[in-house]
Amino acid sequence: MKNTTPYKIAIGLALACILAALVMAVMGRLAEAGPLFVVFFVALAIGFKGYEHLKRFSYTVIIFAAVSLAMYYPAHFVSYGDFKFSSLITPLIQLIMFGMGTSMSLHDFAGVVKTPKGVFIGVTSHFIIMPTIGFTLATISHFPPEIAAGMILIGCSPNGMASNVISYLAKANLALSITITAVSTMLAPFLTPILMKYLAGSFIHIDTTKMMFDIFKMVIIPIGAGLIFNRLLSGKAKWLDTAMPVVSMFGIAFIIVIITAAGRDSLLTIGPLLLLLVLIHNLLGYTLGYWSGRLFKMNERDCRTMAIEVGMQNGGLASGIAKEMGKMATVGLAPAVFGPLMNVTGSVLASYWHKKPTGDASVDKPSDIPEEVELT
Repeated sequence: MKNTTPYKIAIGLALACILAALVMAVMGRLAEAGPLFVVFFVALAIGFKGYEHLKRFSYTVIIFAAVSLAMYYPAHFVSYGDFKFSSLITPLIQLIMFGMGTSMSLHDFAGVVKTPKGVFIGVTSHFIIMPTIGFTLATISHFPPEIAAGMILIGCSPNGMASNVISYLAKANLALSITITAVSTMLAPFLTPILMKYLAGSFIHIDTTKMMFDIFKMVIIPIGAGLIFNRLLSGKAKWLDTAMPVVSMFGIAFIIVIITAAGRDSLLTIGPLLLLLVLIHNLLGYTLGYWSGRLFKMNERDCRTMAIEVGMQNGGLASGIAKEMGKMATVGLAPAVFGPLMNVTGSVLASYWHKKPTGDASVDKPSDIPEEVELT
């Protein structure tokens, strides 16, 4: 039986730190409370590891710790001497996409033939619903044009790999989820720039051709290399299967920290409203995605898949696009907020649906969420 004492101590430490931070805030010393917030999130992440239904949130809480560090000490995450950390974003995205490719095979695309209706509805809904919501929220937000364009960018991005994990935990149609993610990702070099030109062109200048090339080099080339690697060395490089999820988690966290540090001043001004609008964007994606499945008379499992595949975006790729546009500190803010937030909402949704019957006896039998499942 697992000894939970260390985890309880960690949660106790977290509570002590947040209480101390709140006292300092009341005393007007919030600017000095940075270390307390960082320790609070780190201790909370450790504490969550001791509890089955909380452990999936540990990675997201660690990101909050890193973001707190970046908000309080931004200079440390902008550059080191003459080296700018922003130059690492594109290589990190390529590495993450390579890892995605190594976990895929041509069988992931076979679902287009097996379930063409579901794939078509999922991909079409994704690239209609999320860009439209992003454009609407950006228009009513009255944010500076570049920050508003970032809300549209996250809406125009493809699905993230985290959607597949959430689909599994939510007892959705995992095979359909994987296929929709694969297809939307491969379509991104074409659809994302076109949608950005049409929807965000009134906010900022969009170079469609350059954006297509940028996404191609960040997505198609590394995923293609990963597919080839998987095809030739399948089962022969188990160390890579173990390492890539860790590399991906670190890469995404570091990208968010770099963008947070670069956009700190803007976040201090519009942070709460941006957080609220990003949350609305995410939740509306789940809701309208689910009902798009209902509209076409899909079963419960497939409707859950539609909700998750529409509502969850590839925030890392959107951040990479913002960097390639030279607007990381503005256009990149909404993607940086969306990523951690969707992991929280997605986990909550998955936990809720995990307990609800789907009507499919093969997946409704009682089960526990596997210990090894992690969000990346």
